[in-house]
Amino acid sequence: MQFIEWVTLDSFLCLRPSESIDERVVIVGIDEQDIRRIRNYPIPDREIAKLLRTLQKYQPRVIGLDIVRDIPVEPGHAELVAAFKDIKNLIAVEKVLPEVIKPPPDLPSEQIGFADVLSDDDGKVRRAILGTKRPEDDKKYAFSLPLRLAETYLKVEGIELSNGIGDRDTMRFGSTELPRFLPNSGGYVRTDDFGVQLLLNYRNGQEGFRTLSLKDINDIETNPNLLRDAFSGRIVLIGVTAPSIKDFINTSAIANLQPPGKIYGVEFNAHVVSEIVSAVLNGQPLLKTWSEGWEYLWIIGWGILAIYLGRLTQSPLKNLVYVAVASLSLVGIGYTFIVRGWWIPIAPALLVLVINGAIFSTFYQYDRFLRSQIEIRQHTIERTFVVIHNGPLQTLAKILRHVQDQDLEQDQLLEDLKNLNYEIREVGEYLKLEALDREESLRLGSGLILDLKLPIRDLLYEVYSHTLQRNFPCFKTLKVKAYSFAPIEEQYLSIEQKRELCQFLEEVLCNVGKHAKGVTRLSATGKQSEGWYTLSIKDNGAGIHSCYEGQGTKQCLNIARQLKGKFQRKSLGDKGTVCELTWSISSKNWILAHIRHNTNLM
Repeated sequence: MQFIEWVTLDSFLCLRPSESIDERVVIVGIDEQDIRRIRNYPIPDREIAKLLRTLQKYQPRVIGLDIVRDIPVEPGHAELVAAFKDIKNLIAVEKVLPEVIKPPPDLPSEQIGFADVLSDDDGKVRRAILGTKRPEDDKKYAFSLPLRLAETYLKVEGIELSNGIGDRDTMRFGSTELPRFLPNSGGYVRTDDFGVQLLLNYRNGQEGFRTLSLKDINDIETNPNLLRDAFSGRIVLIGVTAPSIKDFINTSAIANLQPPGKIYGVEFNAHVVSEIVSAVLNGQPLLKTWSEGWEYLWIIGWGILAIYLGRLTQSPLKNLVYVAVASLSLVGIGYTFIVRGWWIPIAPALLVLVINGAIFSTFYQYDRFLRSQIEIRQHTIERTFVVIHNGPLQTLAKILRHVQDQDLEQDQLLEDLKNLNYEIREVGEYLKLEALDREESLRLGSGLILDLKLPIRDLLYEVYSHTLQRNFPCFKTLKVKAYSFAPIEEQYLSIEQKRELCQFLEEVLCNVGKHAKGVTRLSATGKQSEGWYTLSIKDNGAGIHSCYEGQGTKQCLNIARQLKGKFQRKSLGDKGTVCELTWSISSKNWILAHIRHNTNLM
């Protein structure tokens, strides 16, 4: 991700608002017109000596000569040497990396700074080296031209260069500590951090500094006041700004450059010294980075956010929108941090966010699909059991009871077994048909198939009448049969809820037919009152003699849970039993129950 992080950094730096010209720094650039006028290159020593003398008259705070002068360039070498000796606030250049180019002779070390540049693998310059050990003698230390210029300028302000406090290996001006570049700073990975390096926070804008040519100085030399205003108390950098010399530095961090993506070497040094001086005197942010631990925590946090969004949305389209919004927010946060002087990981965090969002969304949808299939299978099993329980198992229970009591003749036993075989086969055929259209019908134990699109009142009557026709022993003693079912508006019941209510009524009636010995009266009623509906079945049979909850009772309790209602079964004095199912049919509770049912069927 290193290259993408570099591009992100450059783009953010380019998008910053343009800054005004730094009045503290002035560039004197020798351009193509100056070279044609002098008719010689390299520029002779006499011309440079004359320029230095002219500038010194107007009292700049420090002068930086970004032109190599390790050997004489006649005519005028003696004049240049004399100027070097006389001008004490002059900083000349050398090169120490990788090829050594010596500075002008007879200059003290504090008036020498190197002009070496560190390029990244893509050829762009994002770091400035401020100091390093000399390759020929690692006991001696060399400082860069921008650092020497800043040191001389700030010394007048009473601010000295010293070692850092938080980081003893870095440099500090007063209370401003220059953040030292480390091998994994920001988007860099295992980069050589020799010496003291500084991440560049380029001054944004096409014209960051006032620039004058030799011709400009000669033209206005007749106006001393104008020159004094231009140079007095300032940092003056002298260098070459002629395209033919190709003293270019590549950068994509400054907008609207001409030529695009390139600045002159003397401009590069101006950017570095301006960054340091502006940070010390104006508090302008230097480019800093988080420690690796915070960066990993930041990246992992965005990955966790992607997972959370996937669980929150539960929809691929919504998840895509949420991840897109989060990605834009991440980019916006990164830009805000850059403006405030912090370079934080954007590309890896964005990659983790997008990948986790896409993968988790896919995984979550697959997981939901598997869960829905499991729920469908479980639901099918439960419904199949209910159909079998209310049909063939009731017949089988009756046969077993007669066999145990030894009151069943062989012909009757054979007839009952034939009926049982028929019921089992009929259940199988019904389940095949239900698999094709499971939402529309319900098979009762009697073999009747109900159309669940009918009103619930009609369905309950059909269940009541056909179940009482089944051959259960306790039904034979019935003398009084009563029913009354109040209607329920269709909007309050789903197909599935109708199914469950019918199965509830059938289950309770089957239990009466099997266990309510001596029953003579049976009533089934459905009443509506204050937004609640109560389905009640009463008999005057033997009553409840056991607390055991069989499969039928569990089925009734499950139906009550599905309807968000309640079920109760209790004795009526010495004889008789009542089973009641009560649930809300108000709009709010119906919607909640309807959603729950639809979810279970997904």
